Amino acid sequence: MSETQTPAQKPAAPPPVTPEFPNPQEMAKIYAEVAERAARLLGETMRKQLKEGIHPPADEVGIAQTYMEMMARLLANPYRLAQAQMNLMWDYFTLWQRSMLKLMGLKTPPVVEPEKGDRRFKDPDWEEHFLFDYIKQSYLIAARRIHEVVSDLKGTDERTKKRIEFFTRNFIDALSPSNFALTNPEVFRETLRTQGQNLVRGLKNLLRDLEEGHGQLRIRMTDTSAFELGKNIATTPGKVVYQTELMQLIQYTPTTETVYKRPLLIVPPWINKYYILDLRPQNSLVKWLVDQGHTVFILSWVNPDEHLANAAFDDYVAKGVLAALDAIEEQTGERVVNAVGYCLGGTLLATTAAYLAAKRQRRLGSTTFLTTLLDFSEPGELGVFTTPETVATLEKKMQERGYLEGSEMATTFNMLRANDLIWSFVVNNYLLGKEPFPFDLLYWNSDSTRMPAAMHSFYLRKMYIENKLVEPGGIEILGTPIDLGKIKHPCYFISTVEDHIAPWRTTYKGARRLTGAPVRFVLGGSGHIAGIVNPPSANKYGYWTNPVTPLPEDPEEWLRGAEHHPGSWWPNWNEWLAAQDDTRVPARDPAQGKLPVIEDAPGSYVKVRI
Repeated sequence: MSETQTPAQKPAAPPPVTPEFPNPQEMAKIYAEVAERAARLLGETMRKQLKEGIHPPADEVGIAQTYMEMMARLLANPYRLAQAQMNLMWDYFTLWQRSMLKLMGLKTPPVVEPEKGDRRFKDPDWEEHFLFDYIKQSYLIAARRIHEVVSDLKGTDERTKKRIEFFTRNFIDALSPSNFALTNPEVFRETLRTQGQNLVRGLKNLLRDLEEGHGQLRIRMTDTSAFELGKNIATTPGKVVYQTELMQLIQYTPTTETVYKRPLLIVPPWINKYYILDLRPQNSLVKWLVDQGHTVFILSWVNPDEHLANAAFDDYVAKGVLAALDAIEEQTGERVVNAVGYCLGGTLLATTAAYLAAKRQRRLGSTTFLTTLLDFSEPGELGVFTTPETVATLEKKMQERGYLEGSEMATTFNMLRANDLIWSFVVNNYLLGKEPFPFDLLYWNSDSTRMPAAMHSFYLRKMYIENKLVEPGGIEILGTPIDLGKIKHPCYFISTVEDHIAPWRTTYKGARRLTGAPVRFVLGGSGHIAGIVNPPSANKYGYWTNPVTPLPEDPEEWLRGAEHHPGSWWPNWNEWLAAQDDTRVPARDPAQGKLPVIEDAPGSYVKVRI
């Protein structure tokens, strides 16, 4: 034997499973309910298909064409394919050999182990039980070898290669043994213990999610009944003081006797709702800023329908950010504000700042960009869904309805982290038959919004496909060509090292496009959400800073010279904000301002669900 073998005790047998015998009357009632709901759902689906007509399956993201190209490349190099097959066979032989030794009580190292943080195989039986360990390693071996093959294709352009890798990863994730009742030890034990009641409950959950999605599966990620906006989520006190057809402007009630003279405007993305920055008092960036003495305003975007189909990107500038700046000036008397943009909201903010620079209007004293793409040359895995072909297909669907369904956008983002945001809930809800845990972040994640057709088409084509924002004069806003290089005020960029939506190396490239502005670039820990919603009280993740100016061309060079700091980046940013203008004035009560109060925060726009 080539491996070092040491005697070991045989794996401990799992504790005996004591079955719970179901109440026959209760089970009959459940079966009848499931049958009735299934029949009703099937009937509604058939009536809908008869009304709309039966359409052949559509390959909207080009999976078939992508894999046809992959197969052509593989068949062009049969030696490489044969070598991969031999590697796979050798791994399986080694697994069989070591598994037999393990069954006989000998301790042997695994052929392959799950990646760190892979929670699919956290149950002890995946390692301790001979059969489930064998199933797990068989799957991981196949996954590893398939990934190696598709990531080593010769003659494939980088865009196609990334699409192949993305679709392959999602295919492999879907086939994980953790997703099936008979090959998941936790589900297997629960099925024996409850005599299959967990699967019946899971079927009820599946039917509920299909009913709520009107025939489309919308997996419930959290207990939505556990949250109410303004009650236990989005609770920071404030008033809606202004609104347009596209947004409501919320001003928050101060908690300090004096505040910074310069107000702070937050521009959130309109892909999701603003309260990601105001979930609970413990992790609310809004509340924390108010407690630091800022007069905080935030935009709450409308959830558009077909009546706003023609709302353009220009409208989001004019009736969104510019209208908010005018309202803040009327409310506070301050013409110059500090502004913050998150993700797509940051892209909009930068666009507005460039427009104001072209008009020679000083309305922004500083801008902060949270995980914001300005240069879209390397958009990460979202590039899979933003090819000319996929965007053309998406535009056709949007033209029919006037908007992009929020659930479709949510599915796209969930696919970027399918194991965490899709398959873990399939196992919990449908195989274990459990209800999802109440979680504020997942409640927000499920509260998706629509996208107006005209605006979203402009954004995808001009930003993602053509990358025109970084070209001087490449984009016109309200009839004015804009240039990011004309922005002169100080800018703060915070990106996150594990971001799968706005990769930090690409946001870094965007920061370097602001050639006329003093820029501070900061890199936070974790990902797109957790790295931003990271209050100091949590003392998590940490962040990197590097005071070098100008920013070097290579982001890796910047990182090599950066210093790591523990905890949240929020205090670092607040110090930077204060350094721009630390003048203090008496606190501003939104109820006592010049603008009439429309309603209490969080307002009515945010409460519109789809």
